[in-house]
Order: sequence, then C-alpha cells, then structure tokens
Amino acid sequence: MKTFNLSILLSLAVAVYCVPISQVTEQDESFAESYLKKFFNLTEESGPVVRRGISSVTKKLSEMQRFFGLQITGTLDADTLAMMKKPRCGVPDGKIARFSTFGGNLKWEKNSLTYRIVNYTPDMSATEVDNSIEKALQVWAKVTPLRFTRIYSGTADIMISFGRRNHGDFYPFDGPDGTLAHAFAPAAGIGGDAHFDDDETFTFRSNSGYVLFMVAAHEFGHSLGLSHSDDPGALMYPVYSYRNPETFTLPRDDINGIQSLYGPNPDVDPRDPNPTAPTTPDACDSTMVLDAVATLRGELLFFKDSFFWRSYPQSNTPQQTLINNFWPDAPDNIDAAYESQQLDKLLLFKGRRVWAFNAYDLVPGYPQSISTFGLPSTVRKVDAVLYDVESRKTLFFVGDNYYSYDEARKTMDQGFPKRVDEKFSGLTSKVTAAFQYRGFTYIYSGPYMFEYNLRTGRLFRVLRNSYYLRCTNF
Repeated sequence: MKTFNLSILLSLAVAVYCVPISQVTEQDESFAESYLKKFFNLTEESGPVVRRGISSVTKKLSEMQRFFGLQITGTLDADTLAMMKKPRCGVPDGKIARFSTFGGNLKWEKNSLTYRIVNYTPDMSATEVDNSIEKALQVWAKVTPLRFTRIYSGTADIMISFGRRNHGDFYPFDGPDGTLAHAFAPAAGIGGDAHFDDDETFTFRSNSGYVLFMVAAHEFGHSLGLSHSDDPGALMYPVYSYRNPETFTLPRDDINGIQSLYGPNPDVDPRDPNPTAPTTPDACDSTMVLDAVATLRGELLFFKDSFFWRSYPQSNTPQQTLINNFWPDAPDNIDAAYESQQLDKLLLFKGRRVWAFNAYDLVPGYPQSISTFGLPSTVRKVDAVLYDVESRKTLFFVGDNYYSYDEARKTMDQGFPKRVDEKFSGLTSKVTAAFQYRGFTYIYSGPYMFEYNLRTGRLFRVLRNSYYLRCTNF
C-alpha cells in the first residue's frame, strides 16, 4: 500500500457574516468543541468547551481568538462562536503568523515544475478551466524563479482533478459549499496535487459561484509549500474571497511567504520589486488616513483601500474584510460613504459616480452621477458625506467647502457652498471622512478625528482615527 504524509487539507468557503447571538445553546457547545478539536488540537480529556476552570480549553479558545484577531477572553463568547460558524478552511490554524510555511523544509528542490489537468468540471468549458489553471500558476511564477510546464499524460508534479465525495485520497469532499478543494504540500507521490470538489459551482469570472482561478491560486500556494496566513487580505487566508481575476494582484504577505521559500523572480528589477503589491491596512497604524466612515443600521463601517472594518454594538472587536466580500459590485478605494435615511440604502462614492446598495445588492440603475444630488459639474469627487439626523440634511464636503442637501426634497439648499472652517472650528485641513454616532458628529481630517456638537458647533475632543476601531495595541 502506498503511504504518504498529508501536509494540508484545504476547505475554502464563502465569507458569511454572522450576527453575534445572545446565548450559547447545547448545540453550539458541541459544535465549538468539535471545532477546537479539529482546528486547534483540543484533546478529548479537555472536557466540555464551556466548563469553567479547564485550562486547556481556555488556552485553545485563546489561541483561536488570537489567530482571528478577536478579543482574547478564553471563553466561548458570542464573537468567538460567530467566527467559528463561518464556513472555513479545514487546515488547523494553530500557527499565528502573517504568511506561514509548513515547516520541515517542505518545498520543491527544483524550479521547473510540471502540471497535468486530469479531468474537467462540467460547470465551465475546457478552455476556461485551462486558462484559469494557467493563470493561477502564473500568480506564483511572476514573483519567484518557478516555471510551470503542462503535460498531457503521465505523472506531473502537480496533478489537478475534479471529484465528488470519496474521490480516492481518503479525504472525502462534503457536497455543495463547505469544502471547496484541498491540496498537498510538496512531496513525492500525492504531494503537490490539488483536488476540487465537483459538487461546487465553479465559474470563470462571475461571482455567482466560486471563481476557479481564485480557488486554484490559493490551492497552488499550498502545492508550493505555503500554509495559511492570518492576514485577512492575503490569498492564503483560510476563507474564500471573491476578487476580479482581471485585476487581481498577489498581496504583499503572500509574496513575502513564497519568496521566503524560493526567492524572488530573477527577471524582475530588484530595485523595484512588485511595487503594486497590496498590503492589508492595520487598525493600529497611527498615521492611517481612512477613506470613509459610515453607519449602517446601528453598525459602524470604516473603509480603507480594498477593505473595511465592521463594528457593531454586540462586538468587542471590529471585523476586517474585503469590500468585495460584502458588496461584490462595489468599487475599491472609495472617496466617501453614508447611509441615506430617505432611501434606506448605503451609498458609496468614487470619482464622479455613486453606488447605492440594498443589503448586499446594487440597486438597479446605479451607479449614477454625483450630479444627481445637484452638485455642480465642476465637482470631480466628494471628500466626505455626513447625514445630520436632527436637520435631516446631508452635507457634502468638497475641498475647503461643503454643500447642504435636503434629503426629503431631493434638492441642494440655497446659499452653498460654504467654507468648512466657518461651521467646524479647529479644522485647518481637508475633511477625509465624517459620520454621526450617539448624538455626536465626528469629522476626520487626516489621521485625526474631531468630535463636535453639530447644532452648537462646539468642539469637544480631538482623537486618533483608530478611536472607534478599538485598536488592541493601545
């Protein structure tokens, strides 16, 4: 019988956002215990998850909370259980690091690798599958000395196949959703191979299913020796994320990881290596300037680059994720955002256009021009938008000025624009974000947040922009 060392079993799943629950049920306790056993090596001797005073359980819960950036309580709180219930990857997450490798020098000892596509999924044409696989491998080839050659018979270094349930490797798939694929780290035999669950709906570009390119690119990271990263923006994060294959760029964390194994691409100028590689914003970065801040049905949303943090009253720690995970039709790097009370929609602004969303969905007819609000044609973009609950007016900040929009009448108020510093004392530079919360108005300018009473114009405090992000390093 052929033997092998299983290095990685990957199960990717769509990012689902769970509202924290108010109480833990017996079913939740059993689920959490199984979760910790599977992903954090909780032993049978540890006892029930919620039993107090058991140090091994507390330790494992703390490990899990630390990995996912949750508040470290060592108890099965609502935030922790909500994270556990997100569909996720099947590999253990005990190692807390940005990029990580399997250890034990699990890497290919050559730079020329072969791959073979054994069979195809009926969801896509053979050409689409071929293109997706080739493009996914090139993600890694662009930043390393690795080169991939396709073969059509025999045994390749990376054997690629689609299968259902029990498919011949002793690690059966689980039907639709849940586990999407799994892969094995570099080794002889099954090492490097990647298997895809044919009970899933794979797509070429559409976000209506799972984009094969994205799943495969993650899988091939494992095939080359990478484990998981706790960076939510990394390709090697354990949770599936939709990204446009046409504009996808390998994030910096993944580049650091793969180059730690194989080094950089020798054909790239070392003086300018991967200048466009995106990095994940850090809530504790005191110099960070947020793109926008908005409320949404009691939650706070903080936008930066391709990401946003979602903070709700029941949560102790804001959850960071990609904007496209929540709103697939939304743009990145937005200029402004606000919740329209009149429309009961979230509006996102970028350049001369505005997008309106009802829950996850883009409202028909959007994006529209920002001139629909009555802004002059000379306005190329807005810097921030603020809805005032008391006056029911929406303020649009543009450079040193602001405009007042009547939500009910859907017209711009007369006598505007006015200078920002006439209404908001202490502001000497451009407004970058704005929102209202618990009776106060917050105006962001660069890395600082100014707390006002909008009716009186009184300035109460000047705070860092991370104040409501609850940076754990402070």
